[in-house]
Amino acid sequence: MAESIMTPPQELEEQEFVVTQAEERVAVATQWQLMWWRFRKHKLAMGATFVLIFFYLIAMNAEFLAYVDPETSDAQRSLMIPQPIHWFDNGAFSPHVFGMTGKRDLKTFKRVYTPDPNLKFPVRFFGPGYEYKWLGFIPTNLHLISVEGAEAEETLFLMGTDVQGRDLWSRLMYATRTSLIIGLVSVALSLILGVMLGGISGYYGGLIDTVIQRIIEILRSLPTIPLWMGLAAALPSTWSVNQVYFAITIIISLLGWTELARVVRGRFLSLREEDFVMAARLSGCSRMRIIFRHMVPSFLSHIIAATTLALPAMIISETSLSFLGLGLRPPAISWGVLLQDAQNIQALAISPWLLIPAIPVIIAVLAFNFMGDGLRDAADPYG
Repeated sequence: MAESIMTPPQELEEQEFVVTQAEERVAVATQWQLMWWRFRKHKLAMGATFVLIFFYLIAMNAEFLAYVDPETSDAQRSLMIPQPIHWFDNGAFSPHVFGMTGKRDLKTFKRVYTPDPNLKFPVRFFGPGYEYKWLGFIPTNLHLISVEGAEAEETLFLMGTDVQGRDLWSRLMYATRTSLIIGLVSVALSLILGVMLGGISGYYGGLIDTVIQRIIEILRSLPTIPLWMGLAAALPSTWSVNQVYFAITIIISLLGWTELARVVRGRFLSLREEDFVMAARLSGCSRMRIIFRHMVPSFLSHIIAATTLALPAMIISETSLSFLGLGLRPPAISWGVLLQDAQNIQALAISPWLLIPAIPVIIAVLAFNFMGDGLRDAADPYG
């Protein structure tokens, strides 16, 4: 009986070979390969990564996805309700939208819009629309959605319109690009400042360390809202949208590098007496080379994880600034600028679709946090 349940020697040899092969694969794997293998096991982080890729694809193709110029306005189309696409007509696949008719409500004096089933406008995909330059240099007029036989700005309102009659769907596509790019650029600048100043502070020590740490403490002690108000008041009202955009990015970066700098400083304090650092010194390497070629790569995975977790904070900062009127201002288009129309409770009661831009903010911030958690766990050698 005992012999019947024993594993045959051939199967044991095959199992040992598989185990040995897996161990050898792990033994020769690079740090990035180990991180990737661990990150793939984090299903929530992987899902969040695909969501963020989708968001940045939207940002890259905002003009293609927007079927109307986001600055096109018409008072006659003010606060149009969202308009669904009807996919079938008499049992046949025929995407179309109903025309919208408006009349004045004698009680509220607001213009009320209702769909008219007698007016049908065929919806076509990959059709012509307003002209733009894809990726900034390829002229085209191809759009994902278009209306056959009519102007899209007069017949198609997938997410409704704002107070000035501007299409909310098209504006949301452009706003996604603005807010996500501000987050990326701000984090990139904060990363450079945090790694450089934190590394110098931790490696050199002494007076340099003291000065940098006092600067960090001063910046972290400043109250956020009054600081934003002061910085917003300092920006000249005559500046163009691009100048304000650049200034907001720089401001957010200058306030966001302190956390990373302290993390880097702490790691440098523990690494500067390690054997590989001492060997680099004895071999004649310069201090900058030791910092950026030997010490920073040793915990680069942790920097990436910290950077990923800082991205949602940057996006929230820009959105909050613009929502409060302290950041980007019209005619700039960002998530915060779009949400300015949602500050009035009375307006929300009449047109709740103005809160739609809050949805991508929530999804993007959650996705960044989930992906950051996955990267942090994958980069932790003791996890």
